Amino acid sequence: MRRRWTAGAALATAVLAVAAFQAPAEAAPGPIQYATTVNGDPADVYAPAPGDIKADLPVALLLQGANVDKSAYAAYARAVAGYGFTVVVPNHHRVIFGQPGLYAEEAQASWTVAWARTEDARSGSPLNGRIDTGSLVLLGHSFGGAAGLTLTTGACVPPFCGTPATMPAELKGAAFFGTNNSPPGGSGNPPVANTVPVALVQGTADGVAPPAAAEGTYGAIQSPPKMLVSVTGANHYGVTGTQNPPGALPDPSPQTVSQETSVKASARWSAMFLRTVLGDTWSGVWLWNIGDAVDDAVTVRYVR
Repeated sequence: MRRRWTAGAALATAVLAVAAFQAPAEAAPGPIQYATTVNGDPADVYAPAPGDIKADLPVALLLQGANVDKSAYAAYARAVAGYGFTVVVPNHHRVIFGQPGLYAEEAQASWTVAWARTEDARSGSPLNGRIDTGSLVLLGHSFGGAAGLTLTTGACVPPFCGTPATMPAELKGAAFFGTNNSPPGGSGNPPVANTVPVALVQGTADGVAPPAAAEGTYGAIQSPPKMLVSVTGANHYGVTGTQNPPGALPDPSPQTVSQETSVKASARWSAMFLRTVLGDTWSGVWLWNIGDAVDDAVTVRYVR
């Protein structure tokens, strides 16, 4: 019988159990890192070392921001992986409105489910027999987050749906950074008919995707649980390794906290939200009852 997330993650949950009234002790950065391909896209994979997490590892697909190379997310992906995930970060090239570049799309979710099944069964894989192939969650940044947010509704909407796509049954939840569904001109946020839980993680200093747009999107998310995590002082590139990665649209608003602080805070809350919606009891205790009281890096709103 496969070890399911809801049955275990004994080591990680024990850490959370004794961390009362403190932010959870982060697991060491996932020591597994290797290159792969997902439906032909080059991708990087991050995961904890064998033995660090006893349960099979749910897959977290990170949908990149527009023209942000996958390498920019290394520190963030490692941090999320340390909480007990296999994090997959592809580079997906396509053309939008005549412009070639790195643009995430909804179909990547189903492609990643297929990759996970193959990788879990592959004898030479560092993750052979360690992947929870029935559990997919989404991470996303900016354009990639918007693609993921659209997918949570089951809709296939251009420009986020370049290839016809449906929401895979394995999708259990999502956490997006610097993401909103505000139309150009700020004419209000259309309803988000999500069918899985969604968290929005938002920098308070974001000059590309303003906090007000995230607040409007949070209000438009129809199905709880949902959460809005505001990372104090972070801007649009609070989850990347450096500010304004090459090729990406620069943020004119400076970040007022360190990159390490914004990356760790964003990873912490994204991972804990996703662990909770996957059924981990002690993660839920921290998320709903402890985290906001002890974590000075953020302020949090939620509906359970």
